[in-house]
Amino acid sequence: MIQNSQDLFKRAQRVIPGGVNSPVRAFRAVGGNPIFMASAKGPYLYDEDNNQYLDFINSWGPMILGHACENVEKAVQDALGNSFSFGAPTRREVEMAELIISMVPSVEKVRMVNSGTEATMSAVRVARGYTGKDKIIKFEGCYHGHGDSFLISAGSGAITLGVPDSPGVTKGVAQDTITVPYNNLEAVKIALEANKGQVAAIILEPVVGNMGLVPPVRGFLPGLRDLCDQEGIVLIFDEVMTGFRLAKGGAQELYNVMPDLTTLGKIIGGGLPVGAYGGRKEIMDCVAPAGPVYQAGTLSGNPIAMAAGYAMLTYLNEHPEVYPYLDNLTSKMVEGMRENLTQLNLDYTINQVGSMFSIFFTSDPVTDFDSAKQSDLALFGQYFNSMLRQGIYLAPSQFETLFVSIALTDKLADQYIAANLAALHEIHQLA
Repeated sequence: MIQNSQDLFKRAQRVIPGGVNSPVRAFRAVGGNPIFMASAKGPYLYDEDNNQYLDFINSWGPMILGHACENVEKAVQDALGNSFSFGAPTRREVEMAELIISMVPSVEKVRMVNSGTEATMSAVRVARGYTGKDKIIKFEGCYHGHGDSFLISAGSGAITLGVPDSPGVTKGVAQDTITVPYNNLEAVKIALEANKGQVAAIILEPVVGNMGLVPPVRGFLPGLRDLCDQEGIVLIFDEVMTGFRLAKGGAQELYNVMPDLTTLGKIIGGGLPVGAYGGRKEIMDCVAPAGPVYQAGTLSGNPIAMAAGYAMLTYLNEHPEVYPYLDNLTSKMVEGMRENLTQLNLDYTINQVGSMFSIFFTSDPVTDFDSAKQSDLALFGQYFNSMLRQGIYLAPSQFETLFVSIALTDKLADQYIAANLAALHEIHQLA
């Protein structure tokens, strides 16, 4: 029974565009209406109709310690009594910046902002200011927020709506954004040759989470690093999803490839709205007031968000066992899924990196946007809804990744595998 959610969605549609404040939440990619959540604790979500779900979105990544983690909750409670916002510098901003720099290998200076979108927009502006060049290269299906420069062959919610090139993005912006296929180093070389001396930055998700999960093929990230060094281009890793999740130092630590700039978000606020961008000192010193590239924000470095994020990152920094635990637990679930899918003779591909994974209903490898789009989207919609009926809350789009938290136990992983088998049986019977 989801009457309260249905009533809320009707009300929301009268006052909010599409009834949601972020497009993927609308369930249009999977059918049905969105479920309105009331609370969450540990590995569970609870909706407005008192239904319980095992959560594999985890607020799109940041709830790596589970929902309402006690040490993060306490940090927020301790900070609340000192006011919610100052619009002035605080000790917590300094401590947070020091902690991020100590954990992320390539970051020498960092600027706090309020979202991942703001971080990527700012990083590109700084790269342009630093190099004196205008153009950027991004990859088809990678999503870097809703900044104009990035809504050219975008991923995530833009795919879900079927409008990868959003109205409202000007031709001038599009002309400065070059898109190439992910994992295709030769295409990058061709693009650079065609735009010799004009490219300021190459930006990418080092592990893509916005066309479903797609890892980099061997040699791709080092190849990009070499090209950027040769051409004087700023390499930007968008680690809004992967930062502090795949390793303490993110994907750049995992793959041992250092970008010039890194964008961060989600997890560094412990689930509160926050973002950051950072990198080499000489590039970051271009940012005002140290340099001429302007960027500002009244709520940047918000004390409540800094308190939550500092507690979250401190825990991860002091408990390195988190990462092998998550890797092993995720691998267990993925292997269970493979056995279930093979048993029912269904076509599938599962991609996994650490505690991030995705299922695609296609027998072909998924290595870029085009291959991700070969997945059977109708079958995925049936699978999503069947899993929902089993009490498992997945991302409501084929073009999203799933996230695992340490609140998940071996017993709950077994529950997930059993639910997966039941859901697959159901959709197999419908086929």
